Amino acid sequence: MLGALFGIWTWFAFAAISSVGYVFCLITFLLTISFDSQRRITAWGIRFTGRVMCAAVPMWRFKYIKPVPTLPKRAVCVSNHCSNIDPFLLAHLPFDMKFMAKSVLFKIPAVGWGIKLAGDIPLVRGSTTSVKKAMKRAAWYVQHGTPVLIFAEGTRSETAEMLPFKDGAFSLAIAQKAHVVPIAVGGSATALQRGDWKPGISKAASIVGTPISTEGMTRADVPELKARVREAITQLRATLASEGYF
Repeated sequence: MLGALFGIWTWFAFAAISSVGYVFCLITFLLTISFDSQRRITAWGIRFTGRVMCAAVPMWRFKYIKPVPTLPKRAVCVSNHCSNIDPFLLAHLPFDMKFMAKSVLFKIPAVGWGIKLAGDIPLVRGSTTSVKKAMKRAAWYVQHGTPVLIFAEGTRSETAEMLPFKDGAFSLAIAQKAHVVPIAVGGSATALQRGDWKPGISKAASIVGTPISTEGMTRADVPELKARVREAITQLRATLASEGYF
């Protein structure tokens, strides 16, 4: 019974907060789009909305681990993926980045419309055309100094083990001569489990690792870069585990 009440409260709070947040972001977007082509101000608004939504759930405690390294001018952020809540957890990080996410999320009322206004990048899985379009948009952001976040596994892992990493993020980083920024998330898997509408108890955190240079690399170096980043994220996950986030 208590779980159901918490569930009702959570979805009511999400609807109310995201609706207000969307209106705020829409107004911000209309006022700033003429001079903020990367939509950084609007993105700040939707990320703040996401943090408020998380704070409204009594069973969730989300944070990021300090210190956070300074990001290079060109950066592709790569993270593992535990839960659909991960973007909300990563929204706590103290820097702007554009998320590459499945297109269906952009159709969710209020919050989905908000991430579209913020300039996040939709991706239709299995569509070559969509992938090319998303990567072109991501490249533009990286070229103009805005990091792009890609979940390297392509989807969330259903176990404590990471899935194989896909090549896209690493090919993008090499093509744009960008650093790869490894990020690990942990503890979010219990926040909202697949098939359950009620939130669970979750103590979750993200941690940002040292940026990895792609200087001198070519497309042939993707496997090596992918292995280096995977090892870095593995170590970051171990740090989170040692602090009780797995």
